[in-house]
Amino acid sequence: MTQLAMPPTRARPPRLQQLRNDLGGTEAANGLVALVFAATGPVAVILAVGTAGGLSRVEISSWIFAVFFLNGLITILASWAYRQPLSFFWTIPGTVVVGKSLTHLTWPEVLGAFIVTGILILVLGLTGWVDRVMSLIPLPLVMAMVAGVFLSFGTDLVGAVRTDVAIAAPMVLAFLLLSHLTSLGRWMPPVLGALLVGAVAVAVVGGFSPGSGPVLAAPTLQAPVFTTGALLELVVPLAITVLVVQNGQGVAVLNQAGHRPPINVATVFCGIGSLCSAAIGGISSCLTGPTNSLLVASGKRERHYAAAICCGALALVVGLFAPLFVRLMLATPAAYVATLGGLAMLRALQGAFVASFAHRFTLGALVTFLVTITDVTILNIGGAFWGIAIGFAVSKLLEPGDFDT
Repeated sequence: MTQLAMPPTRARPPRLQQLRNDLGGTEAANGLVALVFAATGPVAVILAVGTAGGLSRVEISSWIFAVFFLNGLITILASWAYRQPLSFFWTIPGTVVVGKSLTHLTWPEVLGAFIVTGILILVLGLTGWVDRVMSLIPLPLVMAMVAGVFLSFGTDLVGAVRTDVAIAAPMVLAFLLLSHLTSLGRWMPPVLGALLVGAVAVAVVGGFSPGSGPVLAAPTLQAPVFTTGALLELVVPLAITVLVVQNGQGVAVLNQAGHRPPINVATVFCGIGSLCSAAIGGISSCLTGPTNSLLVASGKRERHYAAAICCGALALVVGLFAPLFVRLMLATPAAYVATLGGLAMLRALQGAFVASFAHRFTLGALVTFLVTITDVTILNIGGAFWGIAIGFAVSKLLEPGDFDT
């Protein structure tokens, strides 16, 4: 049976001088792009859910502070301790689930579900059950799910070039040029070059209008309410999005890059982060797939941890200045963010497809991919989970020999 991850070998935490040496231009660029990704589209989901759910500006600001500042601390600590990229942010599918629940649940009831979810995740990590369960899922199926989730980055890139060529085309050309001229690309990483060229294009086109608003975040302790209905509706779906969907992506991406993430320890970090975030109105923490993909997109494997630490440090800043930073980033044209994310994810998307369909479980992987991109939602659980579940069932039925090798 294919194992999702080999037992991690913990390297000695780096000294400060070693970290400085390992944090080069490529690592800094990857950390910055990963943070930019987290602070744009995913934040827009929080803003949309919070606004539609009737949350106040103070509550939304506290939510954003929690998921950036607290997860930034966890990212720095975990990446330094295990000397590999371990980037923690928040469950985006879980945020969507919460948005649906806010139509009939109060915010304190949702916070109560956040706390119970955090406790459940922490217990599963401490007992070691998560590692055993995840090791039963064939890697090609998980990577097919990752490919399905990441596919939109590629299609959004093509769409951005079609709809806003003045911004997207210069970014794509800069990326291709720096990727082709490897000597120049070592000095200026392709994604960073695309980011800077895109910023110039936005300035020339004139599509930047940030407006005005608050600058510093104001995190506040918030009292939860525990109701049976909210717990039954939210705890299991939230735990699934963290442990299977999001952590599954993160672990698979890191394994594909040659790392061996400590699954149980990462789950414990998720539980601790979830509990701390819930106290000030933030959703559950997870070992995020897209962000970790951006961190390992280029550069030497043994230096990827430095990119994660850079990303975590920048997340602290975003947390402190969340209202200002989010307002500035969301003021840029949509094509800029879509192009930047698409270019950064190209190699990750390619790797996901190769890992999914190269050898075994190919039919199950195809079914997983199709269900994931269709985003079938059953019992408030999105297509990423059902993609793996249905793909696994198909492989068990039609590809049983692949489980024996």
